[in-house]
Amino acid sequence: MAGTVLIRCMSRTLLSTAHGAKGFRTRGTTRFYWTTFRRTAIALTSGRAVFLVGLPTLSFLGYEAYHRVQSSAVVHALEKEEVLEQADYLYSCAETEKLYQLLLQYKDSDEAEFLWRLARASRDMAFLPDMEDKQKKELMFEGFEYVKKALEKDEKCSAAHKWYAICLSDVGDYLGVKGKIGNAYIIRDHLEKAIELNPKDATSLHILGYWCFAFAELPWYQRKVAAVIFSSPPVSTYEEALQFFQKAEEVDPNFYSKNLLMLGKTYLSMKEKEKGLLFLTRAKEYPAHTLEDKEVHKEAVELLKKLV
Repeated sequence: MAGTVLIRCMSRTLLSTAHGAKGFRTRGTTRFYWTTFRRTAIALTSGRAVFLVGLPTLSFLGYEAYHRVQSSAVVHALEKEEVLEQADYLYSCAETEKLYQLLLQYKDSDEAEFLWRLARASRDMAFLPDMEDKQKKELMFEGFEYVKKALEKDEKCSAAHKWYAICLSDVGDYLGVKGKIGNAYIIRDHLEKAIELNPKDATSLHILGYWCFAFAELPWYQRKVAAVIFSSPPVSTYEEALQFFQKAEEVDPNFYSKNLLMLGKTYLSMKEKEKGLLFLTRAKEYPAHTLEDKEVHKEAVELLKKLV
């Protein structure tokens, strides 16, 4: 159902720019570590994708900080900002297991910044290759509990609202059709709140656009099933989806190949062929750094063949 599909577009994408991190930026599934000192591109293969990481002159200090955390019995000796910077560094390097173990030490923290990152790390652990189904489910629900706690601690944290929406969609896979459709309303509410708190977050805008697109293209027979379960099932339009995809592109141009693809598909659904062709071409020509970029390229090529 659409309630599940809306997050699947990002299920192998690490969606979020590290909120509050210094010197880090995430674009789509390609992570860049920016520094004013120097930047060396290194390709790291991590199961599903290749990540380009620029290592700064002082990058090894990050690893030393991590080892201090692991070896020290008194974790709280490190300042909050130092731990968060280290967590974001490990995230940028796709060091999923190390990041999870680092943040797990803060599972009882009252800091939302630790908790939503731990929720994200739990989810990333669940998607590691060869993860058993039972353990994957446990990690999904574990992550959801962490992000719920993050919102309890700070309801004005944009990243917590975004990851609440994502994690809720994930656990919806285990709740059946009724649960997934019911969660769709809650997912939208939290995405809207995330955008209200951080209007410059392109990924939240993209996901909300995908939510709208998924329900706009819902087949009539699925709408009928949804109407049986809910008197007012979730609805949207292609025009609404387009607004969010456009806004995402406006705040962070060319940030994500899938956003270009969805712009093209949305224009086609609205019978605006020329604009659809334009964005499908841009999606096709987007540098394929990750597996998802390659999948986007393939879909764009196939759609263009049908149109030309």
